[in-house]
Amino acid sequence: MADIWNIAILNPMLNGLIALSELLFKNFGLAIIVLTVIVRLVLTPLTVRQTQSTKAMQLLQPKLQEIQKKYARDQQKMHQEMMKLYKEAGINPLGCMWPLVIQMPIWIALYQSILQALAATPENLLMLSQHLYAWDMVGHAIPLNEMFLGLRLSQPDPTLILAVLVGITMWVQQKMVTPPPTDPQQQQMSSMTTLMMPLMFSFFTLSFPSGLALYWVVSNIIGIVIQYIVGDGWGYFTLPFMKPKGAAPAVKSLPESKALKAGNEKKKG
Repeated sequence: MADIWNIAILNPMLNGLIALSELLFKNFGLAIIVLTVIVRLVLTPLTVRQTQSTKAMQLLQPKLQEIQKKYARDQQKMHQEMMKLYKEAGINPLGCMWPLVIQMPIWIALYQSILQALAATPENLLMLSQHLYAWDMVGHAIPLNEMFLGLRLSQPDPTLILAVLVGITMWVQQKMVTPPPTDPQQQQMSSMTTLMMPLMFSFFTLSFPSGLALYWVVSNIIGIVIQYIVGDGWGYFTLPFMKPKGAAPAVKSLPESKALKAGNEKKKG
């Protein structure tokens, strides 16, 4: 299994990254940025689909909560009504997961490529040689120039600037797609969840090579741009000078399942 992974995914990504650094004037930091941009652009259709599915699922939440309340004692009926709602809305509940699952091997390969390429010890350099193609361009690029904007890409960033940028960009990206809950209890939990991931990755940045932190920052910024374009601007992300955004108008346009419609008409009658 490891051989298949190396031959099919890791080795092409690793050698492409090293060859790219040779083309970009032996600047490995610039190679990381360019390769991250290329990968994100190639995966844009999947990212767009994931963004659209996530947004559609968020807009369905009020209807889903209504079904869950109504059929709380009948799990089978609840499931049937939820499936009806998904079908009428033209939404696959797994639609926001599959694009992410498909992208994961590519992100892992890019992550491993940066780690492998920044071989900081003779042992790591020997391990790297086992993955290299017999390309003149790749051979000329080794050993890589790990200096970029005053940083050693194989070492953690001592200035903590990258750690802060990783946390902020990831937080902004999550806030753009996370609707504010109406329940105060859920609001507190949602705020904690939105903060935990950025804080965790910022903490990782303190001990991981700064080359990886550079990749995370660039990837997050591209993700924000894509979300801004294919989503609804800044979405749910607001600052004091920005007009708050609500999801209520969009919810009105959602289809109503037949059972819910009949129930509502009965109440009115």
